[in-house]
Amino acid sequence: MTFPSGLRALNHTAFRRFFLAQWVALVCGWMHTVSQSWLVLTLTDSPLRLGLLGTLQFAPILLFSIFTGAVADRVPKRRLLMATQVTLAALALVLAALVLSKSVRYWHVAVVAVLAGLAQTFDGPARQSFMAEMVGKADLVNAVALNSAAFNSARIVGPALAGMLIGRFGVVPSFVINAAGLLGVVLALATLPERARAAPRGTTMLQEIGEGVRYAARTPVIRLVLGLLFVVSITVFNFTVYVPLLARHVLGLGPEGFGFLMAALGMGAVAGALTVGFLRAPEPPLAVMLTAATIALGGLLSLSAARHVAVAVLLLFVTGFFGLILVASCNTRLQLTAPDELRGRVMSLYTLVWGGVFPIGAFSVGAISEVWGVSTAFFVQGTAGFTGLALLVLWWRRRSA
Repeated sequence: MTFPSGLRALNHTAFRRFFLAQWVALVCGWMHTVSQSWLVLTLTDSPLRLGLLGTLQFAPILLFSIFTGAVADRVPKRRLLMATQVTLAALALVLAALVLSKSVRYWHVAVVAVLAGLAQTFDGPARQSFMAEMVGKADLVNAVALNSAAFNSARIVGPALAGMLIGRFGVVPSFVINAAGLLGVVLALATLPERARAAPRGTTMLQEIGEGVRYAARTPVIRLVLGLLFVVSITVFNFTVYVPLLARHVLGLGPEGFGFLMAALGMGAVAGALTVGFLRAPEPPLAVMLTAATIALGGLLSLSAARHVAVAVLLLFVTGFFGLILVASCNTRLQLTAPDELRGRVMSLYTLVWGGVFPIGAFSVGAISEVWGVSTAFFVQGTAGFTGLALLVLWWRRRSA
């Protein structure tokens, strides 16, 4: 069977197996994320503590991802991914056991979140660079787009399922199902061929990290792409904090309503990712990336005035659509620009910016929401994002003049 142009990366057998198993695991992972957020609000009813949990989970990415990118360039990526999936599955089962025993406390959830963050720090660069190994550069744009579509279609299905399960059975089923989905990825990875490792280069890990950072620093387009990603990551993509607070404190919704809002966001993101996948340009144009960033920030700013469910759903869809166009374009542009031997290290910078700045943004959103409300947090973050975007555009135009 030959897949059409918009799905051409699926013609690669290894990618197809990994993609299908990963999609199932991502659905289960979003169920876990939604249930974990609801568990924290049930235990504490504190926006600040919910934001702090995001900070704790993503802090390891901020601290260590630049090192784990060098690890991804040194060890077989398939085995590294198998180890991270097993670790995350075990942590999900620990959380389920704590809730079942009725002994769960906020600090338990926080410790599990930190350990999961450590595993994800190794997972990110390995997963991103592993795609290029499976499909090659010719189909990489499509593979990245499909991967983003999988992530965000899971954002539709996972929260909706979690909302129904939480309302009827509590949060435990989501944690158990997540563990099963992660183990399914391990089984899929076990069927894939191992790519031969490059010969050792006789350099230390610190030297290799320095090489990757210097390459990014002297390549202007990489600096611009990472700058765009930074602005949108730190302001827009704090939805695991934004949306439960919007649902509970502004719109007065329960678990099902929360899941519905997350599904609207996910639908927009899927549409955005598929739009990138169907683009025929060899690499995403910078004009498209700048436009997408502008509209995503506009959607975020507009959410500060949302008081009705229908308006919030529309704005979340728009923000998800254009936010994902930008993120998928940044991912692809970096992978196509980086040479093969540096891809893991360059993608560790992507992981650092994409997930590593989340602790700062999550804590900021939680702190502002605690004192002034989530609507004010939307306004402050949106305004800050537009300021950062304007500075980036000004720098790029002066450099190009």
